[in-house]
Amino acid sequence: MRRTDPIARLAAAQAERAQAALLRRLRSVEAVDGTGLVIGGRRLTGFASNDYLGLAAHPELIEALASAARQWGVGAGAAHLLGGHREVHAALEADLAQWTGRERALLFSTGYLANLGALQALLQPGDLCVQDKLNHACLLDGARLSGATLRRYRHGDVAAAERQLGSDPAAAALLATDGVFSMDGDVAPLPALAAACRTHGAVLMVDDAHGIGVLGPQGAGSLAEAGIGQDHAPVLMATLGKALGVGGAFVAGPAALIDGLVQFARPHVYTTAPPPALAAATRVAVRLAREEGWRRERLAGHVAHFRDGAARRALTLADSRTPIQPVIVGASDAALTAAQALEAAGFFVPAIRPPTVPAGTARLRVTLTAAHTADEIERLLDALQAVLR
Repeated sequence: MRRTDPIARLAAAQAERAQAALLRRLRSVEAVDGTGLVIGGRRLTGFASNDYLGLAAHPELIEALASAARQWGVGAGAAHLLGGHREVHAALEADLAQWTGRERALLFSTGYLANLGALQALLQPGDLCVQDKLNHACLLDGARLSGATLRRYRHGDVAAAERQLGSDPAAAALLATDGVFSMDGDVAPLPALAAACRTHGAVLMVDDAHGIGVLGPQGAGSLAEAGIGQDHAPVLMATLGKALGVGGAFVAGPAALIDGLVQFARPHVYTTAPPPALAAATRVAVRLAREEGWRRERLAGHVAHFRDGAARRALTLADSRTPIQPVIVGASDAALTAAQALEAAGFFVPAIRPPTVPAGTARLRVTLTAAHTADEIERLLDALQAVLR
């Protein structure tokens, strides 16, 4: 019997994806200037960035990064437990814990690694992990890696989540949800989910990658906006490369959680620590996000402008009050054609297609930032109307 060639199988899967207008394509950005970016020699106005507060190119962050690189060098050189954990890492962890109202925080190199590490450390075979069907892939992968039983509930359906939590009353249980859903932009029903977890004796874990910096008092995130503290949401994960404009991620919660993750979260134990210079820049980003509330106010104004303009032009949007504003197209080939037409008109708005989103819901995922202008948003709305007419 002849063995299957894994590379040939992968190539066949890629060919099938191309045939279905689902092929993803890497494109290099040659230059960035504010909301503008140069791709293929053409300057486009970008509406795909998660730099929600416009901090990625802030001069104070750049100076903090450069100054710390002169002090610490470029890379950490080792895992946290082997000498890679510098004073600036510890200071950033303290800042993040204080900002989010948690006892402690722990840095990870990426959000994907943070979710894999937390779920793999918290869950064991025989445990129950309940998740929203639209959760980010890393939450699903983390549950699968742990060996726990994964049960998913219909998006945003708290009653369905409760039924899943009650499916195995004797098992240790954890409910994980995005705070803000990355492809739809809507906010999870966190108070009701927290109440369900209390009723069923389950732990609530929230991935707030797209809520931190954007929602809540001082931008402390979706849990802060909902008034849910550490007691009712013990596990908080958030990324540092979106609203904060830098890179990396953290998990925050009680000391027992963080101490346990230091011992058992394999992506933390066995990964080189994030660059110290990046941690220094992130401390500045946290301060600016907390102090400069005008950035969130400007962002909220842009969201209202875009939604009002879309309604006047009869454009179909997902129900979102966050900077993620999906324009639902439906068919994958139609979404791809629309994205290409927008690029020809001078806008970078990639098409999002299955399997990233459910079949039949391909979309143009518009993301707004505080760096955009009202004129840029108005021109995008006109272009969307022309392309989707």
